[in-house]
Amino acid sequence: MGEAEVMGDPQLFPKTVGERLRDARVAQGLDLAEIAARTRIPQRHLDAIETSSYSSLPSITYVMGFCRAYARAVGVDDVELSRELRRELAGSYHRDPPRVAEEFREPRRVPSAALAIGALVVAIVAIVAVGLIYAPGMFAPGEAPVAEQARVERDLGIAPQPAPAASAGGVSARPDAAVAAAAAPTSAGQVTLTAKEEVWVRVYDASNETLVMKTLAPGERYDVPMNADRPMINVGRPDQLTVTINGSQVAPLGDGSRAIKDVGISAEALRGRGGAPTATVS
Repeated sequence: MGEAEVMGDPQLFPKTVGERLRDARVAQGLDLAEIAARTRIPQRHLDAIETSSYSSLPSITYVMGFCRAYARAVGVDDVELSRELRRELAGSYHRDPPRVAEEFREPRRVPSAALAIGALVVAIVAIVAVGLIYAPGMFAPGEAPVAEQARVERDLGIAPQPAPAASAGGVSARPDAAVAAAAAPTSAGQVTLTAKEEVWVRVYDASNETLVMKTLAPGERYDVPMNADRPMINVGRPDQLTVTINGSQVAPLGDGSRAIKDVGISAEALRGRGGAPTATVS
């Protein structure tokens, strides 16, 4: 076997996930800008995927989600590709450690002891003052700051949970449940997406704010927030989702022959598509 044949043998030198995606893109005559427009993934992240530079992406969660979205855009089996990607990441993924600014290693810039002590005293006084003002909220056991929690959930693509139903005594379990119910339109209903098989979805509102972006496991359910502003969905295999309104199944979003995008999934939009609810799903 010649040297060229050895180098081209996929058994000895299997292609990386990034190379497979790049080859599929090139075979269709597409450039990265077109893939970025299709998937709404920044072009620099797509370039990092093709070169297996995963450490430049925010986290493994984003690596998996971006690669699967890229795969669907170029017609590659995203489920099979995600298995290869997990094996590849298991042996190669690492985050670059933060670099220490050079000036902090220069002795001439180290503050004097008196200055350091003065700064420490000022910091302690500020902490005590803030604690006295906000103590009831800051030190409540088991409660994280609401703004920080919302930011983290938004970055991870985790949608806020809808307000729970009223308890047996007729009193809402959350004080804002009545407000949320009042804000919902009269034609609203609880839309629920249930995965038949493993399927990646992104649900977002009219301002393109992500409500959820994840891979649903078989049988996993996601309740679309009833107060979301004209929620829409991007999914590669719409036939793998069961869609219900208040527990009653409606027509599928698609037959699975192609991915769908910017399809409304509010109760009003689903009813407007035609096809009355057929059966109650427990």
